[in-house]
Amino acid sequence: MKKLFAGSGITGMVTGRKLTVLVALTLFSTGAFSTPETPELSLQEAERLSEMPLHCVTTEYPNKLNQTLSGPQDLQGPASLHPAFYGCFDWHSSVHGHWMLVNLLRHFPDLAKATEIKAKLKENLTTDKILQEVAYFEKPQNASFERTYGWAWLLALAAELKLWDDPLAAELSQNLSPLTELIVGKYHQFLPKLVYPVRTGEHPNTAFGMSMALDYARIADDKALQTLITERAVHWFGDDKQCPLSWEPNGFDFLSPCFEELDLMRKVMDKKSFMHWAKSFLPALDNADFHIDVARVSDRTDGKLVHLDGLNFSRAWVMYGLAAEYPDEFGHLRALADTHVTHSLPAIVDENYEGTHWLGSFAVYALQQRARATE
Repeated sequence: MKKLFAGSGITGMVTGRKLTVLVALTLFSTGAFSTPETPELSLQEAERLSEMPLHCVTTEYPNKLNQTLSGPQDLQGPASLHPAFYGCFDWHSSVHGHWMLVNLLRHFPDLAKATEIKAKLKENLTTDKILQEVAYFEKPQNASFERTYGWAWLLALAAELKLWDDPLAAELSQNLSPLTELIVGKYHQFLPKLVYPVRTGEHPNTAFGMSMALDYARIADDKALQTLITERAVHWFGDDKQCPLSWEPNGFDFLSPCFEELDLMRKVMDKKSFMHWAKSFLPALDNADFHIDVARVSDRTDGKLVHLDGLNFSRAWVMYGLAAEYPDEFGHLRALADTHVTHSLPAIVDENYEGTHWLGSFAVYALQQRARATE
């Protein structure tokens, strides 16, 4: 590996491939997209980031199946087991890669590769392929598959298709609906029997899974799912106090247990209740000098250590959400969120598939929350 930018801590191979750190840093220096001090999801940045899912949603290998075998018949390749969501290294990353492509088309219909993106969406999200995905979930040994992280991103994809005013969106939403309905049913089955919430910085985090599902429920006007999530959130988290933010992050976190809980409770509580709860949960949060250091990645070729870039983005989207909804109380968090985003944003488009197969979605989600906070 050759050092490309003195003092940046960013490395990459100088090759002909599009997605290199050198290209990313050159674009920053020439102003082709936002400077690190002012992160923004411009058309140019959307073009850059869209290359990641556009490349990986049809890249079958390497792949992590996370599969439970019931017999030798289950020993099949990713595209056979998951004909819609076989790319991007694992199922959930493929799902949020598709979410990202739909999202960027919705916000930036003039993307240079819009035609190619639409073709890939039509190729992957067919009725037949989605029904095969449903059949996989319906096997008894797969009842807990992707619970609840992948479930949450599937509902995010479903919500994005509902928001996208395009004939293709209506077609794809209809194709996806059997899997959407199955996942909604899984939330109704699982949340009532979960005695203790999962407070972790990785995939099983209960607050994250509920927060994304709640967004879907509101967009889809699913009152029953809204009620379920609100009731379980208050039941599990309503009495929480003094979240140990100083214990974060763990070595592989891409979510903050404290911040994800904040994000969920902001969505389920009215202002008065939330302010009272947040003051007990993270007492220093409303101080103008509140600070938390960015998470630093020592090796972006390590698929676990690079999770920490995702943590910077997910922390940021929570802080942007707070600043957007309650600017008088939490507006100061926007600058801290910017610091988190600009630390990781230049580095995620590199030669390391460990990060490029998923981090673009986190960056886009964070940048869109920033746009809300700066309106």
